[in-house]
Amino acid sequence: MSDVTAPYEIGLYEDLTDPDEAAAYLNAALEDGDQEIFLLALRHVAEARGISQVARQARLNRESLYRMLSSAGNPQLASLNALLRTVGLRLAVEIEQRRPIGVGVAETQAAYEAER
Repeated sequence: MSDVTAPYEIGLYEDLTDPDEAAAYLNAALEDGDQEIFLLALRHVAEARGISQVARQARLNRESLYRMLSSAGNPQLASLNALLRTVGLRLAVEIEQRRPIGVGVAETQAAYEAER
């Protein structure tokens, strides 16, 4: 770890021990749509809590957890749920708020309020 990244990573890991910060971090990674980025973000959340401790609490093998969170990882839903529950988070499905192509935020908000 270089001198420049060490303070950043320390600060990041401190932030990720807060469930609200961890949820925002993971949601931002999900928005990217890249599984590799999401798994890296999830690995950061697990590392912030201590990989060995997270693996033990989630009842996952530590080496399996590392593999699951690697760039080639393809976690099972049960393992993903166990990991997230261990760090105080859960999976959820929400309705996607779509706006018509070419319509700005103000127009979308006005149309939404007009429907109500």
